[in-house]
Amino acid sequence: MEIKLINQPHSILNTFVAELRDVNIQHDPLRFRRNLERIGEIFAYEISKTLTYKSHDITTPLGTANEWLPEEKIVVTSILRAGVPLHNGLLNYFDRSENGFVSAFRKYTEDGEFDIHIEYISAPDLNKKTVIMADPMLATGSSLELAYKAIKANGNPEHVHLVSIVASQAGVEYIKNMLNDEPVTLWVAVVDDELNAKSYIVPGLGDAGDLAYGPKL
Repeated sequence: MEIKLINQPHSILNTFVAELRDVNIQHDPLRFRRNLERIGEIFAYEISKTLTYKSHDITTPLGTANEWLPEEKIVVTSILRAGVPLHNGLLNYFDRSENGFVSAFRKYTEDGEFDIHIEYISAPDLNKKTVIMADPMLATGSSLELAYKAIKANGNPEHVHLVSIVASQAGVEYIKNMLNDEPVTLWVAVVDDELNAKSYIVPGLGDAGDLAYGPKL
């Protein structure tokens, strides 16, 4: 398993992440969703550098040009609901991709502990394809691990790119330990040091799903 941190060297990515975190800007859900989408586009561009390319002749009005085009069959997947804007950003660049969705959520007990539940999976055949799985927040790593294992019921992909914007150090280590022997690359924008008592990332940015789509019951 490989881990790629994309906030170095500094780039416009820093601005989008800063706006996601900023409590004053978070009051605008449209801008929050758009920043998730723009960061998805940046991830897509970075992931595109790792793909396999083949030479193609392209007919222009004045002749023939040679261009190198990606060969992989890509499936963009995301964890509902916060993953949808990030998914859209990835899809803006990988616009010929197939798509998949996983519903994963925390179910809390009376003592404040929680389990991760997978309720819904929609995905095409994944055999021999390149899968990109998006979830904006990587806190404990449990939901991303379970979603990864659940999606593989639809086949064995050649490679899986896990994409998160804000990760905790504990979450990164968890994914590294649990999926170390898998054909996986973990892509993150920033890594924060702490998880609080409720397993939210600190300083993090809060609940990405609520900020994008409004609070839930």
